[in-house]
Amino acid sequence: MSEFTGESARLRRYHELPVWVVEDHQEVLPFIYRAIGSKHLPASNISFVHFDSHPDLLIPVNMPADTVFDKETLFGELSIENWIIPAVYAGHFSHVIWLHPTWAQQIREGRHHFLVGKDTSTTTIRVTSTDHYFLSDGLYVTEDQLENQKPLQLDVIMVKPYKLCNNQEENDAASSAKKPKLALEDTENTASTNGESCSEGLENDSVTQRRDQTCLQPSCSCSSESQECHTSVSTGEILEILEKGDAFVLDIDLDFFSVKNPFKEMFTQEEYKILQELYQFKKPGTNLTEEDLVDCVDTRIHQLEDLEAAFADLCDGDDEETVQKWASNPGMESLVPLVQSLKKRMEAPDYEMVHQAGLTCDYSELPHHISTEQEIEYLIQSVYYVLKNLPKPTVVTIASDGWQTTCNSC
Repeated sequence: MSEFTGESARLRRYHELPVWVVEDHQEVLPFIYRAIGSKHLPASNISFVHFDSHPDLLIPVNMPADTVFDKETLFGELSIENWIIPAVYAGHFSHVIWLHPTWAQQIREGRHHFLVGKDTSTTTIRVTSTDHYFLSDGLYVTEDQLENQKPLQLDVIMVKPYKLCNNQEENDAASSAKKPKLALEDTENTASTNGESCSEGLENDSVTQRRDQTCLQPSCSCSSESQECHTSVSTGEILEILEKGDAFVLDIDLDFFSVKNPFKEMFTQEEYKILQELYQFKKPGTNLTEEDLVDCVDTRIHQLEDLEAAFADLCDGDDEETVQKWASNPGMESLVPLVQSLKKRMEAPDYEMVHQAGLTCDYSELPHHISTEQEIEYLIQSVYYVLKNLPKPTVVTIASDGWQTTCNSC
């Protein structure tokens, strides 16, 4: 497929492919909205191809759902981890493809179908997905509790780095890039600009695991005659997804190539271990009823609310009496050694930051993988060989998210 049909036929065309580069990932959304406003992107049925070590699919917990219809207010509410789902609720994105490296496994591999809508009891945005990623943040509600429902197809695909064949030689006159082996599992001109100065019955959270033609498999054979590694990768499934949309946005976070968990540098090993204990999310069992899932989420919400209240109280004063008061709550006993350790190292601990760090310690840690230069090169080649088989996107967005600091640690 080289062109989109239907709604895309009525859209304006850019003379050159716009590439928007920002620091914080949520800052790409205004450029996507600008493309929608200028009729270069449709207002709905956009496919979003997302290379990242993080899904970025959380939701601002207390933000009223109707905020999405006031874009300036919306942009001020978003953070790097929670900017995609509001665009789904606004009706813009209908398909999200999260392509992630091997070290990032926050959401189950495969195809997820679920609803995004307004929770009638809280007026906030919530989802019907039962994946632990959403349950652990208390974002699940039952379908009958949602209004203004928007269906979302989420495809989670792992990208493995290329492996170069030992005797590979360049023989492609059109390109200087070597052709390494791609494993993508389970799964004409460009104007580069800077963000600062830019020139179906739907089942409730059904997950389909990829098999046969839906699993992107490599085919690599080294010939002694050509001494070249030939690669043949089927990107048919991604193309099928894109064909369902009227346009697509290509989004790349540079932490796809190398990523750092910043909280591992802020806290000692023991402090981080305590945070994991305090904020631990107990994964629910399988085959649970809706009532069981609601109870699980309610318990998690109360746990997080108690921890938020505790650290807010410590911001006002972390004397022994205050610490002991909160530590007497079930599951919060380890608050005492945590505060003691922090006060030994810092004159005035930032308890709000401590809470933010704790929120990332639920059922899994934030991804942390400082790649070697060779690993980065292999991943760049992986991305290249995926993209070369896809049609041209309408817009490209790139986020650095402090990647220079991460890369300097390589």
